[in-house]
Amino acid sequence: MRRLSAQKSGLDSTGGATKIRVRYTHTGAGSTQERGFTLIELLVVISITSVLMAVLVPSLNRARRQARTMQGMNNQKQITSALNLFASDHDERYPESVATIGVDRSWTWSDPTKLTGDKSRSPRLHRAMSEYLRSYIPNADNMYCPNAPHKYKYLQQAWDAGDEWDNPETAPSTDRVGGTYCFYWNYRGYLGGRRVVFRGPYGPASGGRYSKLLVTDYFGYNHWRTPGSYGSCEPFRGAGVTPETWLLSAYWSRVNPAENSPEFRLRAGYTDGHVETYSASDVVPMKVSRPPDGSVPFPDGVGPGTFFLPRNALH
Repeated sequence: MRRLSAQKSGLDSTGGATKIRVRYTHTGAGSTQERGFTLIELLVVISITSVLMAVLVPSLNRARRQARTMQGMNNQKQITSALNLFASDHDERYPESVATIGVDRSWTWSDPTKLTGDKSRSPRLHRAMSEYLRSYIPNADNMYCPNAPHKYKYLQQAWDAGDEWDNPETAPSTDRVGGTYCFYWNYRGYLGGRRVVFRGPYGPASGGRYSKLLVTDYFGYNHWRTPGSYGSCEPFRGAGVTPETWLLSAYWSRVNPAENSPEFRLRAGYTDGHVETYSASDVVPMKVSRPPDGSVPFPDGVGPGTFFLPRNALH
């Protein structure tokens, strides 16, 4: 039978180092054995462990960021594939945009992050994107940027409910849901200059007057929730969290003059199914339009502000 005991000794008469002794005592016919670790040895082990942690933790963080980046690209590939499958089943046409407010002829555009809009524009046009795409994308996580601060609380419930979505935390109503991607099929926005209107694709074979852009990470400026700030679903230097509301998702934001835009990477998916990465500096500003034809923007300081399109979207 063996009994374990620990014992600490101080400096001996010759000035020897303090030792922590582990004593294994064998009762009966056994003998007592001791093995000690000096304080210096323990400090060396702690130092080595600290160095290893300092090296490994940044590497793990980079690996997580890379994994989320790959997931974001996969999400956008899933979206472009679903849209093209939908088009092949519906006379080569993409679904109508749900980023609208109002009904019939009195409607105007809303910001392009909408997963569920305000109202159905007519009995045959849905206000929820999932009414068009749920059979192609059953998992709502595919419609959400994995680098956003956190996922909208009721994302899957809202996706499953479709046109009938009603946030349980609010009074009975037709609630909206704003996501973290921007959806540009069958969308119009105001560009200004020679290219007055952005025209999102109506189908896989949209003509040269139409963009081929389908989906991007959200990147914008001067949203009514964060005036004078840049915002994105992708984290960037100096950004804090703008928390979700009952109808809008959380995103990263930073107060900064418009001329000093942050530099980071974003992603965009196109009608041919490819997803590409682009820089936050290689973009074109677009404002949400009031009329359906995209010709008149909301004034500065009103509405959802500016949205940045990848420059390739206008080629």
